[in-house]
Amino acid sequence: MKALVVKVQIKAEFREQFMKEMVADGVGSEKNEPDCLMFNIVSDVADPNILHLFEVYKDDAAIEIHKKAPHFVKWLETTADWLAAPLEISLCNTVYPPENAWTKRPAP
Repeated sequence: MKALVVKVQIKAEFREQFMKEMVADGVGSEKNEPDCLMFNIVSDVADPNILHLFEVYKDDAAIEIHKKAPHFVKWLETTADWLAAPLEISLCNTVYPPENAWTKRPAP
C-alpha cells in the first residue's frame, strides 16, 4: 500500500471556498477511484488554515490514476490561487495496519 501525506496551507480569505472543494475532492477520490482506500482531511489545531491530508492507495498506479481523475484536476485548477504555499507532499509506504488489513471503506 502507498500513502500520501500532504500539508496544505490556505489563504485565510479563501478558507470556506477551499474547504468545499477539498471535501469534494476527498469524496470523489473515495467514491470514484476503486483503489483509493482512504482520504482523510484534518485541520491543524493551532492554525485552521493548515490542513493535513492522509490518503491511502493500493499502489503507485492508483496514485497516477488519482492525479488524472476529473475531481482532482478540478480541485487543482479551482484552488491554485487559494494556496498560501506550495503543497508539501510525502510519498510513503504503509507500515500498520498490515497490507492485508486495508479495505475500501464506503464513500459518504
